[in-house]
Formats: sequence, C-alpha cells, structure tokens
Amino acid sequence: MSLAYVTSPLDRAHLLRLKPEELLRLRQRRDCRVLRVRGDLVETQGAGDASTPLHHAGPASDGEIFLGLDDGGIPWFVASAPETAVVTPLRALMLSGATDAAELSILAQARSVLHWHERHGFCANCGAKTEMQDAGYRRHCTACAADHFPRTDPVVIMAVTDGDKVLLGRQSSWAAGMFSALAGFVEPGETIEQAVRREVFEEAGIRVGEITYVASQPWPFPSSLMIGLIGRAETRDITIDTSEIEDVRWFSRQDVLQMLDRSHAGGLHASHPYAIAHLLLKTAVA
Repeated sequence: MSLAYVTSPLDRAHLLRLKPEELLRLRQRRDCRVLRVRGDLVETQGAGDASTPLHHAGPASDGEIFLGLDDGGIPWFVASAPETAVVTPLRALMLSGATDAAELSILAQARSVLHWHERHGFCANCGAKTEMQDAGYRRHCTACAADHFPRTDPVVIMAVTDGDKVLLGRQSSWAAGMFSALAGFVEPGETIEQAVRREVFEEAGIRVGEITYVASQPWPFPSSLMIGLIGRAETRDITIDTSEIEDVRWFSRQDVLQMLDRSHAGGLHASHPYAIAHLLLKTAVA
C-alpha cells in the first residue's frame, strides 16, 4: 500500500470556476461524476470491504462543488450526501484497497472543501449568511462584501534521529503498541523549521538542529497538509509533556525496522503504510 491521497489526476481548472455556463454544460455531460460526502463518510455502492464510491450523473443539486477535470477530460463534482445514503468511512475505503489511489485523492479534495463549506455558512467578519461563489472555492458575504476562501492547515511531522536511534511517541488514543513520528500544527508567524524545533522540544524536551524535507501528504480529516521531515537531535534526554503525549522513547534502527513490518517481539508497531509517518520512518532507517 502506497502513501494515500497524493495521486490526484485532476486538473483543477480554476478558470472554469468563473464560468458558470461552461460548468453547467460540463455538469450535464452523461459521463460527469458526482461524489456525495457527509463528514468522513462517502456514499458508496454497497457496504463493507467491497464498497466503492457511488458516482451520480442525475440532475444537479444545490451546493455542488466543482473539483476539476481528470486526465480523460471527465468533470468531477462533489455534493452533500443525504442522511438516507449508504455510506462508508473514507479511512475504510483507503484500507480496503477496493478504491484506486487516484480516486482516493479526489475524495480527499472533496471531503476537505465540503467540510469547509459546512462550517463557514456565516461571515466571520459580520456574522451574516454567506453564499457560495466560484464553483465552491469562495464564499461571499453580501452584507459586508467580505470574501472567504477554503483553508488548509499546515502540520509538521518529523522523525528525529540521533545516530542509529529514532525518537518516536504515542498518544493514549492510539491502538495499543503503536508509536509514530511526533507532529504538530504550524503556528502563526512560524517557519516550518521553527515549528519542528518547538513541537519536539514541547513534547519531548529534545533540541533539534539540522532539518531535511522528505515529502508532503494532504490529510482530509478535516483539511491538513502533512509536511514530512527528518530532524537531527542535538540532545538526548527526554522530558515528556504528558498533557499532549503519553510516551516518547528512543528506538534502535532494528526496533524501527521490526515496527514497520510488524514483527517486533514486544508487539510494537508503526503507522500503516498509507500514512506519511511510515514513509518518514523508512527513510530515517534506510
């Protein structure tokens, strides 16, 4: 299983967002694909491991959002799934393997932008009701003329190394035995490097020096961008912030390799391969 949500085939065709007549023509095409999403749930054909996203091609409904054109020129939209729909969690679709990587990436975009609309129906400036514009990529307040745009929250996630040791932590809400890379949101006025050093020191009391970028991953729960990095530790003594994290430890390279392939004698394991944390640990011990 490869990294999830990173292989979208869509041309987001931003200029089409300003052409409602052209979008209507695209929406009326018989091959148009409309996904329906509610929270973390996707409307599917059937349920269980064999379920796959359902594509609608019927009449348009209010509030549909244009996602883009795929590499075959087929238009994709997303709308809210009704309460009566048969739905499957997006995470379950990812784990089952029944939905291809490209469509999972489209679903990540769909879930994130729809979630933003569900929570921004009123103007943060004056409190008046806002209306959707630009095919779903802007909300406009007719009362004070403020415009609001979908946001993505940057998150740093880092494997911190010291020679052949890797620093990993776990939260109490995670599955028993799971350890992963430390992570945290980038705060206002902060660089990526500053965020890495602050988060690692806050959670583990470790000072980080050199930082190397590895990869990024959209994470649609609800709308984050995971920025994957490897940091080199300058200190080794751990001081855990138990208000944020349950445990932090140094692990040997051999431990990490066994955690990645789930052969660790102590039953410890890393994140699933779909998560960027898995890639970071593989990179750190390569």
